Amino acid sequence: MTSPVGTSRRSAALVAGLASTSVGALTALQSRINGEFARVTGSGLEAAVVSFGSGWILLTVLLLAWRPMRAGLSGVADAIRSGALRPWQIMGGFLGAFFVFVQSLSVPVVGVAVFTLAVVAGQSANSLVVDRIGLGPAGKQPITGARVLSAVLAVVAVAVAVSDRVTEPSEAWIPPIVASCVAGLAIAVQQALNGRVGAAAKSGFSAAWVNFTLGCLLLGAAFGVAWAVTDYDPVALPPGPWWLYTGGAIGVLFIATAAWVVQKLGVLLFALTAIMGQIIGALLLDWIWPRPGTTFHVMLVAGALLAALAVAVGALPSLLARRRHSADRTEGAPH
Repeated sequence: MTSPVGTSRRSAALVAGLASTSVGALTALQSRINGEFARVTGSGLEAAVVSFGSGWILLTVLLLAWRPMRAGLSGVADAIRSGALRPWQIMGGFLGAFFVFVQSLSVPVVGVAVFTLAVVAGQSANSLVVDRIGLGPAGKQPITGARVLSAVLAVVAVAVAVSDRVTEPSEAWIPPIVASCVAGLAIAVQQALNGRVGAAAKSGFSAAWVNFTLGCLLLGAAFGVAWAVTDYDPVALPPGPWWLYTGGAIGVLFIATAAWVVQKLGVLLFALTAIMGQIIGALLLDWIWPRPGTTFHVMLVAGALLAALAVAVGALPSLLARRRHSADRTEGAPH
């Protein structure tokens, strides 16, 4: 007999997985939007600053208007004062800004496909480590054969999905690929830290505000340094179309959702479901809104199926553990 608690946990995990997949799909749209913004302005860094800045403005307006979000920030402050949350554990926004900065430098050299593959490789590998040491709010999760296989399958899924978009490599690719892998490592840590902030705040949006505030500080500093010590000059913001300015809103949804989902699934499963969503989002974009020179390709479908297999393999240990726990509770119950 299945206990109500076990059913509730499975339902919560299913909802969390669907939410993660959905925001993962939105990140494919965000990449398209930010890439177009960078093309129009001629600066990936300026596109990153505008994306982070618009997200911060949106969150700050929400903070002023929504009392539970302000209460969430008070919860974070209380957790820091009590020692339940260390000051360094709120620094996930710096890692997010580092990721966007690396993206702005790497994508023009290696392209979106290779950048994504390198990031996923770093993120999948480090998600195993982050879960193992218990950096996230879901606690320690062992490195098992199934979890390692799921991480490898995620990388293979992305490799298959982008295989038709990789151009001839060169030696100039080595530094940006290494930087992109490091950015992937950082993203796994960021998601764990944001999950802890979200748990303390009891609000994903409060965690997102902390993330965007710190990220804006770092990106703003990088933007100022680039303007002061190089020949870079910012350009006037384009008048439109309006959707060029929606990247920040998508980022808000992603960070807020990630801060909640990581508490339910752990860092690795969040990464796997988000990667699956990203591939599905790319597939839908190529079908509904194709870029000039690109066509709908069957390899995206194959990549999405492999990503779904990675999620299934990664979720298997948790499902088996919950089933054993439920069985133990049933056997121990009075008859």
